[in-house]
Amino acid sequence: MSNSSHALFGAPCWVSLLTRDLRAAEDFYRAVLGWEFRSTRLGEEFSAALFDGVPVAGIGALAASLSAPVAWIPYFAVDKADLAASRIRERSATIAVGPLRLGTGRAALAADRDGAVFGIWEGVEIPDWTAHRHGTPVWLELHTRNAFESVIFYAEVLLWADDRPQSVQVAYEDDRVVLRHGGRAVAQIIGGAVEAAPDPRVRPRWHVHFEVDDVRAAVRAATRLGGSVVEPVRSDGARTWAALRDPDGGMFTVTARGA
Repeated sequence: MSNSSHALFGAPCWVSLLTRDLRAAEDFYRAVLGWEFRSTRLGEEFSAALFDGVPVAGIGALAASLSAPVAWIPYFAVDKADLAASRIRERSATIAVGPLRLGTGRAALAADRDGAVFGIWEGVEIPDWTAHRHGTPVWLELHTRNAFESVIFYAEVLLWADDRPQSVQVAYEDDRVVLRHGGRAVAQIIGGAVEAAPDPRVRPRWHVHFEVDDVRAAVRAATRLGGSVVEPVRSDGARTWAALRDPDGGMFTVTARGA
C-alpha cells in the first residue's frame, strides 16, 4: 500500500462491502475468492481482505438499525476529499457520509445523480489494484441511464482527462465508455433505460469484477455457502465469467484470471 492518491488521482483504488454478518461474509469470500482476513485499526467490525498478503478489499459490519442494501462499493482516489465532495454537491449529487478521517486518509461515501453509490479516498496508503495484482478487482462497470451524462459528471468530480499525465483517460470503444489509467483499462460505463426495468439488479450501480483461477469452482463454492447465481458461467472466447450474489445480497462477478 505504497501508492498515494496523488499518484492515482481519479482512478479506482479500493472496494468495500458492508454486510450484515461479518464472520459469515469472511467465510464466504475466503472460499469463493481465496482471500484471508485481518483486523484493522477501525475496530472489530471491520476486516481487510488479503490475497497473497496484499490488501485487496475491505469488509465491514452493517449496523442492524440500518436498512441500507448490501453492495460492493468502489472508491476513487482524489487529491483533496473536501474539494471532491464540494464538486459532487455542486452537481446535484449526494454526499452520504464524510469526508471523515479513516486511518491514514480521509474518505467520503457518495451517490451520483442517478443513485449509483461510490466513494472517494484521499490518503498516502492505498493499494494500486489497477496493476491487476492477483486476487484484486480487475474491472468496474457502471450501469447507468445515460453513459454520456455520467461520464461528464465523474470527469468533473474526479478530474478525468486532466492535463496531468497520470489522469484517467476516457475513450469510446464499441458503444461503451472505457476508462484507462496508465494505459490499462480499469472500468467502463454502460448506458441504457434502466429506470424502466423492474429488476433491482439493473438500477444505476457500480459493479465489481474479481479474478479467480476457476470460475466454475467459485460458483460451486458460492452456492454451497448460501450464495446464488445471477448470471451463469459464460464465455465469449476472450474471457469466462459468472455473476453471483453473496448470502446477504451483495452482487459481484468472477472472471477467469488472466482473461
